[in-house]
Amino acid sequence: MSSTFYIPAVNIMGEGALNDAINQIDNLGFKQALIVTDPGMTKLGVVADVAARLKEKGIECRIYDGVQPNPTVENVNAGLDVLQTHVCDCVISLGGGSAHDCAKGIALVATNGGHISDYEGVDVSKKPQLPLIGINTTAGTASEMTRFCIITDQDRHIKMAIVDQNVTPILSVNDPMLMAGMPASLTAATGMDALTHAIEAYVSTAADPITDACAIKAIELIRDHLREAVHNGSNMEAREKMAYAQFLAGMAFNNASLGYVHAMAHQLGGFYDLPHGVCNAVLLPHVQRYNAQVAAPRLKDIGKALGVETTNLNDKEGADAAIAAIVKLSQDVNIPSGLDELGAKESDFGILATNAMKDACGFTNPIQPTHEDVISIFKAAR
Repeated sequence: MSSTFYIPAVNIMGEGALNDAINQIDNLGFKQALIVTDPGMTKLGVVADVAARLKEKGIECRIYDGVQPNPTVENVNAGLDVLQTHVCDCVISLGGGSAHDCAKGIALVATNGGHISDYEGVDVSKKPQLPLIGINTTAGTASEMTRFCIITDQDRHIKMAIVDQNVTPILSVNDPMLMAGMPASLTAATGMDALTHAIEAYVSTAADPITDACAIKAIELIRDHLREAVHNGSNMEAREKMAYAQFLAGMAFNNASLGYVHAMAHQLGGFYDLPHGVCNAVLLPHVQRYNAQVAAPRLKDIGKALGVETTNLNDKEGADAAIAAIVKLSQDVNIPSGLDELGAKESDFGILATNAMKDACGFTNPIQPTHEDVISIFKAAR
């Protein structure tokens, strides 16, 4: 069976990457950029700094900084208004996954027309989006380099999964200097998001040798550096290694796709407006416990990558040990223990399960659950 590997044409990594990226953007010949970001980036002065550097290169910048933590249809529409008013020829997302996803939605509708909800699903669009550059400030979502775009439809109380080769950025930037100010809680949540990406890609039905290699290396880097990045955020080596880890995990899931952790987490985020990475972290061990019915050998590999001595373990024992290691890492970085702590209600699990089963991310889960199975996993995660 053939496979296709998607990744931005250019990806700049490491300390000083932002400086190199400004030169790359200049070389692309753009004249009027829309910077899509959130209020926090504006307050920190990061937006003004990037805009000033671009202006020195002759690139004018318009700013849309209204992105919410779970970007909405309204955010996309508001940013699109700014873009169209000023006839911008490119989009620059500056921030974490929320900024990148919102920017993708804006850039996609800018060239394809219609409404962002028209593109829910897999490869629905007909045209490439407006050129998009993703400048990343967190180490988790990998949205700066993927073909995934998640937008909240507040009317339906769901997160729309848009998986489309046309939302792949043309340039991604990961400079750990931009990540140094991340608080411990955000570092933990985004790091566990990256771990979820790697694990779901590794057990995916669409996994291949390339995505496997990326996923396992990402897990190893997260094992070695997430705790330090959370507890000592000024450690730039840990920050840089986590930037590479999340990027590798992005390479894996961008091509092998994901599973029911994300399918379920999207519903929690859309229904209750909860942080995506935290939802993933809480659900991760419970979904993998369910997946172990068919994916125990792969989970045993994951256990080894997480530092478990698996030589004398059978597949089931190895899978159990991997799940225990996931739980331990989550505890060590102070992730909430369950859905009750996040305010989720058991009375909502039925509708959440119904919506999860429609989510495109679940299509490549190693086993397809029934509605009752999904409800049971939600209950186990309480």
